[in-house]
Amino acid sequence: MLTWRHAKMAFLAYLSATMSGRGAATAFRVGGTTTTTSTRVGGRSRSLASAAAMSYLSHNRCAATTAIAGSVAMSAWGAGRFVSSSSSSCLSSSALKSTVEDTTTTESSAAAIIDHPAFDILQTDTVTEFGAACTLYRHKRSGAELLSVSTDDDNKCFGITFRTPPQDSTGVPHILEHSVLCGSRKYKTKDPFVQLLQGSLQTFLNAFTYPDRTCYVVASQNSKDFYNLINVYADAVFHPRAISDPMVHAQEGWHLELENVEDPLTYKGVVYNEMKGVYSSPDSLLQREAQQSIFPDNAYGVDSGGDPVEIPNLSFEQFAEFHAKYYHPANSRIFFAGDDDVLKRLEIMDEYLDDFDDSPESKPGSTIQWQKKRYSEPVKVRHPYPVSDKGEGGQPDTHLLMVNWLMNDAPLTPKEEITATILDHLLMGTTSSILRKTMMESGLGDAITGGGLANELMQLTFSVGLKGVKPDNIDKVEELVVDTLKKVVEEGFTEDAIAASMNTIEFDMREFNTGSFPKGLSLMLGSMREWVYDRNPTEALKFEEPLAELKESIAKDGSKVFTDMIKDLLLENSHRTTVEMFPSKSLEEEQLNEEKDRLSKIKESLAADDLQSIIDKTAELKKLQAAEDSPDARATIPSLDLSDLKKEVTEYPIAVTENESNTGATVVRHELGSTSGIAYANLAVDVSGLSLEDVPLLPLFTRIMKETGAGEYDSVALSRKIGTHTGGVGVSSLISGVNQEGAPEGVVTTGEHFITKIMISGKSTSDKTDELFSIFDLILRDAKLDSQAKIIEMLREAKSSMESAIQGSGHAMANSRIRSRYTVIGYINEKMSGISSLDTTKALLDQAENDFPALLARLENMRNTILESSTCRNGMMLDLTGDASVFEKIGPSVENFLNKLPGDNQGDKLQNFYAESHPWAEQAKAEMAAEAPLVDEGFVVPTQVSYVGKGGRLYDTGEAVSGASSVISRFLGTGYMWDNVRVMGGAYGGFCQFQPRDGIFSFLSYRDPNLAGTIDVYDGASEALLESAAVLESDPEALATAIIGAIGDMDGALSPDQKGSLQFKRWLAGESPEQRQKYRDQVLNTKPSDFKEFAERLKALKDPSSAVVSSKSAFEDASKSGKSFTLKDIM
Repeated sequence: MLTWRHAKMAFLAYLSATMSGRGAATAFRVGGTTTTTSTRVGGRSRSLASAAAMSYLSHNRCAATTAIAGSVAMSAWGAGRFVSSSSSSCLSSSALKSTVEDTTTTESSAAAIIDHPAFDILQTDTVTEFGAACTLYRHKRSGAELLSVSTDDDNKCFGITFRTPPQDSTGVPHILEHSVLCGSRKYKTKDPFVQLLQGSLQTFLNAFTYPDRTCYVVASQNSKDFYNLINVYADAVFHPRAISDPMVHAQEGWHLELENVEDPLTYKGVVYNEMKGVYSSPDSLLQREAQQSIFPDNAYGVDSGGDPVEIPNLSFEQFAEFHAKYYHPANSRIFFAGDDDVLKRLEIMDEYLDDFDDSPESKPGSTIQWQKKRYSEPVKVRHPYPVSDKGEGGQPDTHLLMVNWLMNDAPLTPKEEITATILDHLLMGTTSSILRKTMMESGLGDAITGGGLANELMQLTFSVGLKGVKPDNIDKVEELVVDTLKKVVEEGFTEDAIAASMNTIEFDMREFNTGSFPKGLSLMLGSMREWVYDRNPTEALKFEEPLAELKESIAKDGSKVFTDMIKDLLLENSHRTTVEMFPSKSLEEEQLNEEKDRLSKIKESLAADDLQSIIDKTAELKKLQAAEDSPDARATIPSLDLSDLKKEVTEYPIAVTENESNTGATVVRHELGSTSGIAYANLAVDVSGLSLEDVPLLPLFTRIMKETGAGEYDSVALSRKIGTHTGGVGVSSLISGVNQEGAPEGVVTTGEHFITKIMISGKSTSDKTDELFSIFDLILRDAKLDSQAKIIEMLREAKSSMESAIQGSGHAMANSRIRSRYTVIGYINEKMSGISSLDTTKALLDQAENDFPALLARLENMRNTILESSTCRNGMMLDLTGDASVFEKIGPSVENFLNKLPGDNQGDKLQNFYAESHPWAEQAKAEMAAEAPLVDEGFVVPTQVSYVGKGGRLYDTGEAVSGASSVISRFLGTGYMWDNVRVMGGAYGGFCQFQPRDGIFSFLSYRDPNLAGTIDVYDGASEALLESAAVLESDPEALATAIIGAIGDMDGALSPDQKGSLQFKRWLAGESPEQRQKYRDQVLNTKPSDFKEFAERLKALKDPSSAVVSSKSAFEDASKSGKSFTLKDIM
């Protein structure tokens, strides 16, 4: 469950991780509960090809998702004048259109219209863009609306959305979103949501709180599982235990806690602590102030997620009244998508809806009011954000500044909305887009903030600014934004700039590649962008007509289409705010003192009986939280049987040709049933020849390859070339552990055998692969390494992003730091992207500014080493995914590309990494003792919460690891950790991670109000697991539930490119299909004795150590409890 401000960032992380498999899906789902905001969070991620059509569904009229931390387009353009109006059509997207039309069932409108006596049919429609037959129903008795979308997608999706505009910042929509999933009329356990997490094959299970609506969503590929999920969610939203049990509100929202009368009062609550973490982030504070400044008069002017200062003002009575007012079926929008039976959908929902009479006042009572553009002149807002006292000699603190517009105060036409989307891409879509590029090149700040267009809500906003701004430059930032827009209006956009942006967005829309994210959920969030405001839900999903209208207008008027919109909606629009966040060294302490004073006054005002009542309620809540659900309660939760599970591992096609056509390169092909005419390509280039000292430069090096220009192309021209001819190109690094030759599979490896590659990835229609491969070759050989100004920009932005990540995603940083102490790969990864990489980035920035020739020499030496002619060809692999038709068409392009690759096709062979240790391994082991010692480390940042990690070695090298370990690790995370760290501890998340390949186990918490207490919880896990092992001996259903959940994590919906990528990485690691099947069999045959054996190992965890990201005061408190850390100030 997520609040939408943070769901954006969480979902992008989810998409990014799921591009290569199922890796982070569980972490995202288990994360807790979610909220969302309207102005985008700073900096844009423009490299997530897996989000494809989400780019449209979330940036356009289809829009929404939990996930728009930035948008997801892949290329850009530059400034200039539009030369002619002859052609802004996009060849690759046009080719994709014809292919998709050939492979999509557009006859779905012929599907029978299903009648049901309890429902009226309001409209029928066919969304040909997605092959979807749609019927909008209205339930006769309750007034609920239901949109049934029939597609051929077996990843079935269901959702219920309620319009929930808040009146204040007590966070009632967010707290209710958490709370309704804590038991209901039919499903009697304390937390059915967790039971579903523990034992379902769900591919998505979560909920989102927006500023004006709350969404509850499930998805599954298994029909029985899907119907189970629907029933639990439907009963939860309409009949929750929470509205009659104040303990739920106390646990999920807030409560006063007191165990002894002499102790100080404290506030506890999951949402309360979650939002304290949010309000510790400068980026989040900036977004909050921006949204509230733009919307002073309607529901968007308060925080639906909750302000920690205001949350304790929410009474249980107000909480229950909010549910009664807004959770009536008449105020709901119910959504189905997939290949499940339509009649079954209607029958299930009628069972729940028939309990309610119509409520004609519900919809009018939740109407969102339009914010009028009422500012006669721009408004300035200043607000502090917390920073640490760096002392003398520390770097000066900087400001954040963002300029924001409310773009419309009346509905836009579909054409206007898609025009705004393309305009957004032209201005902000890539690092070479004119507004983004100008801002970064100005040197006025370190990183972009504000994501440009945001259209997830009823009204569009546009925001852009900078982080890392010196006080003297504050006014200059706002001036630069306005002046740049004026310049764009005067000069217009060039034809190739428009063509590149049009192709990028159109390719994404047509491909509709959402990775492991359910396509049905994308359609739901898209339709909701209109439906929740009482407009046509299916029209929101259609893009062909408005896109054609826009192309016609561009052919007629050229750049004027976009420059007129800039004038009308931005430059001549005085409803503008400029939000400045200024640093405060005392803010964190002031907030702590204010909370202590508030609680102290409350305690002083209470009589002895009142204090005893709080003590009693604290004890009662803790007892309730610690109590096990009764067998009868657990029996109410619907579940699958082990017989419902697929027994075999899903394997995907793979054909490997070494030294293809005598080129010296290896080609790996994955021929799938259909990829809609798209070729997915990855060129892997070996980098093992680099020195370990240069490995931390790889993130910078790979970014330079794409963003500084190459050969005859400057950065703008290269970006346009990518945008015009492809669906996106990206460059990254890959470090993959491999199985040692001759060693048994399924054992902990030495960690010294691994593959290191640069991965150049891209996609295009089959008729454009020549262009795609020419771009691969261009950036590999001729990327401009000497762009000092651009490299300084990158390093400043990387420094700012890393600081934000440490402060906002401290659990990931703590985990990376822990793992760096035990394995070579963990150590190398941490050097590249962990906490220690911040120091590296600072040093590189200093070198780039003061001794660029030295840095340039390092970069040039890296490229020369990578492309060393005698060995580089042998280390190259081309991984291709497509269908039979694609492979037939791209054959000549592949052969031509392979023959032109750099290096000698008869050159030397690289070492055998499967038989010999990687050349970095020995030096890395030598460095680890000094650079990653086995000590408990604390990293100090300004924050009101903690991120607590602890880990160690669970299995030694050579020991066999059973597949049962994945069942048990997951059981710990969704059971003991959830109950003790989240439910009783009040953290937003608690989980654990185990890697069978290296034998390292770690505990982690997220937005945690505790530190020392959480480590105590970790230390008690082994005993709790031993107790569970004993219980499972006589509870086969609980054991089956744990197994089912683990299988659910292993299986999931994958996009075509993900299938190819997963099989490629399996092959690269040296995994055999037999070992994968053996591991799955072990999962399916997990026994209570496996739990006991795992618990004994956990009890004897070797060389344990901790890494914690928290505040100075939290570390001081932990020290008083006997938990000492070696501290380092980060910010």
